[in-house]
Amino acid sequence: MRHAAANDGSWLGWLIDTVVRLMDVIGPAGAGVAIALENLFPPLPSEAILPMAGLAAHQGAFALWEAVTWTTLGSLAGAFALYGLGAAFGVSRLRRVADRLPLVSAADVDRTVAWFERHGGKAVFFGRFVPVFRSLISLPAGVARMPLWHFGLLTAIGSLLWNTLFILCGWFLGTGWHIVEQYVDVAQNVVIAAVGLVLTMFAVVRARSLRAARREPEPRELRRGRTAAGADADQDAEASTGPLPAGSAR
Repeated sequence: MRHAAANDGSWLGWLIDTVVRLMDVIGPAGAGVAIALENLFPPLPSEAILPMAGLAAHQGAFALWEAVTWTTLGSLAGAFALYGLGAAFGVSRLRRVADRLPLVSAADVDRTVAWFERHGGKAVFFGRFVPVFRSLISLPAGVARMPLWHFGLLTAIGSLLWNTLFILCGWFLGTGWHIVEQYVDVAQNVVIAAVGLVLTMFAVVRARSLRAARREPEPRELRRGRTAAGADADQDAEASTGPLPAGSAR
């Protein structure tokens, strides 16, 4: 399939050429290695790697089931590597880091972990179909110590569906697989823009709430209680020292 590896001088052309060379040398395992790296480095587009594996299978380089199997194994390997990083970092360390960052706190980490414990299964499964988050979702799963068997099962099923879809696109579209990549690029840009908007809104709302908390006057009951406590302390001090001797005052 050397003719499919035309490098147009772009980084994507270089990537395609590298994947093709890998598949030429080690067969479908080359696609698996490329997908494992894609999980570790999200900018690498699986939407370009998987159709190339489908095209290679269509041209007889290896069987279609081999392409699906090896790329799914590659997805699992990359996902477990990121899970391990999240687990090694841990909740305690993440809480300490959050306390040192502006606009976030350890309480935010606790709420996120609690949410993940309730909805982590859905997040891991459906996250496999969202560009960028396909890889990053493994990190919070590791931090929250999601059971390995549960994480592995959901990742395997989600990756199997995603990989099969794009491999079949390469199989049926042949050298026209670039059409798929164009549409997925649009979806990825939409996701990135949405995430950026959400983060911006969070930063603005949190900054306003912190500013309002600083300006908020102290509650009257709190002031009254502190004044009473101060008066009691003065009386105790006077009682402990006793009255001044006569003639000591000038």
